[in-house]
Amino acid sequence: MKHRKIVGAALIVGTLLSGLVGIGLAAQQNKDTVRVPGGLALSEFKGYEAWQVVGPSLTDAQNVIRVIVANPVMIKAYQEGVPGNGKPFPDGSKIAKIEWEPKKLTDAPFSASTPDTVPGTLHALEFIEKDSKRFPDTHGWGYADFKYDAATDQLAPLTLADQPPQGNDARCGAACHTIAAAKDYIFTAYPKR
Repeated sequence: MKHRKIVGAALIVGTLLSGLVGIGLAAQQNKDTVRVPGGLALSEFKGYEAWQVVGPSLTDAQNVIRVIVANPVMIKAYQEGVPGNGKPFPDGSKIAKIEWEPKKLTDAPFSASTPDTVPGTLHALEFIEKDSKRFPDTHGWGYADFKYDAATDQLAPLTLADQPPQGNDARCGAACHTIAAAKDYIFTAYPKR
């Protein structure tokens, strides 16, 4: 009897673990296949999770916590003074904005009276890539925004029904970024560290 209980418990644990692995693989497969129709694919930004931080971003209009990261090509350009030195970012520059729903951290001793706000559930991913040949009509930049659905652990392109509304191709962010033309269409500066 004892042996059956151990075997039964092992089967339950094994089933749960394989289910969790399956969920993780489903999310990874989605990251490898999701794309903005007619535009950028998330797979073009492989490794963004380990890119260097450019800086945080807070917006009163949306209740999210953001961090902006960039690939080594763009970080090197930032460190060389782009765009403040009058030079544009080179082709191959990529930047990502990772957004989370905020949550209160209440279990740390330093936040007992006034809880810190920290990242909670993933909310959305935004990407920009510089490729002058591929995106000549948007000053060399291509854009992609993906919303995250925690219930399915899947990402999907933002649409015109989302807030803010997004178009269905790599030009979806170009109109908003025209006001940053003097900074090669990138809003986020590389702050002193």
